[in-house]
Amino acid sequence: MSASAVFILDVKGKPLISRNYKGDVAMSEIEHFMPLLMQREEEGVLAPLLSHGRVHFLWIKHSNLYLVATTLKNANASLVYSFLYKTVEVFSEYFKELEEESIRDNFVIVYELLDELMDFGFPQTTDSKILQEYITQQGNKLETGKSRVPPTVTNAVSWRSEGIKYKKNEVFIDVIESVNLLVNANGSVLLSEIVGSIKLKVFLSGMPELRLGLNDRVLFELTGRSKNKSVELEDVKFHQCVRLSRFDNDRTISFIPPDGDFELMSYRLSTQVKPLIWIESVIEKFSHSRVEIMVKAKGQFKKQSVANGVEISVPVPSDADSPRFKTSVGSAKYVPEKNVVIWSIKSFPGGKEYLMRAHFGLPSVEKEEEEGRPPIGVKFEIPYFTVSGIQVRYMKIIEKSGYQALPWVRYITQSGDYQLRTS
Repeated sequence: MSASAVFILDVKGKPLISRNYKGDVAMSEIEHFMPLLMQREEEGVLAPLLSHGRVHFLWIKHSNLYLVATTLKNANASLVYSFLYKTVEVFSEYFKELEEESIRDNFVIVYELLDELMDFGFPQTTDSKILQEYITQQGNKLETGKSRVPPTVTNAVSWRSEGIKYKKNEVFIDVIESVNLLVNANGSVLLSEIVGSIKLKVFLSGMPELRLGLNDRVLFELTGRSKNKSVELEDVKFHQCVRLSRFDNDRTISFIPPDGDFELMSYRLSTQVKPLIWIESVIEKFSHSRVEIMVKAKGQFKKQSVANGVEISVPVPSDADSPRFKTSVGSAKYVPEKNVVIWSIKSFPGGKEYLMRAHFGLPSVEKEEEEGRPPIGVKFEIPYFTVSGIQVRYMKIIEKSGYQALPWVRYITQSGDYQLRTS
């Protein structure tokens, strides 16, 4: 059981949209939400679930809007919040930006969507691609005689339409890993994790069933394989198309995919990651009138790999001026509004080491206390490489017409929140 009613409020708490699904919560109850929210905020005990009498408010904030679901029951809170975030995702697909103006400009579409997203407190069709087949931006211009609701909505597979045809059947698989890293000034790693996702781009005819095999450690243990080249995945989240019971039984990722782009799964690994790009920084101040910053960057990944689009953001004193740079590779530029120097390196092979020197004038009198220096930030992308060692072992495509299809796999490692402290 999910929500009794859903409200969209502006930043002042005034309702813009309300949809009562069950009629057991009075619409006037929403008037208590904002005072309750402000009171809890002042008391420092603000929570995502607020209660007034028998009514429970489950809320999220997006941009300048509050999305609030109300219920009288002991509802499944995670289901309600999933629904609210899915509602934001659907509205964003329709209106590009979900904010107060887009709600005011699209009242009719919003009400139609809310009617399709939930029925009598139960989530229904929440896939924006399917909704766009019969709820359009020009809703009143739909052809007469055309079936308003496509069969997809009543299918067991509500995320994929029937009758899809392609001349060339292909599946593109992207395994993308983001490295989050925080290193302190003495070089020890404070935070290290990998956040990964497997994204698919599906161009397949009919209603195919796909089976994806990974070098999953639990699967290798079940089948008695060597665990040397396996990966232990944590916090795995799947798209709704994946048969969870099958995964729980034998770790098989089996699914009928949506058409086009979608994220099949995401995962996390809390593991000690060797910094892929290591940064050392030395600052020298000369007679309080100028400063020289020397930065050394080293690629600590395998030599046959190359990091692309590397950007190293080096913080500088807020009163610095007259910048001069010398780099062994790439280019450096001063961004005064952010008090950083950005050193850009288009191509950074593994095992290489590069230097950047920056000279600045310091016109103001030296401050009594030195400013706390923000960490150095690094952005990069390394294709054909994963930090965790995850591998797509196979992709089986089964369709009753028996056509042949080609799966293509690409691996990418990129920087997430990647910071190195220097002082």
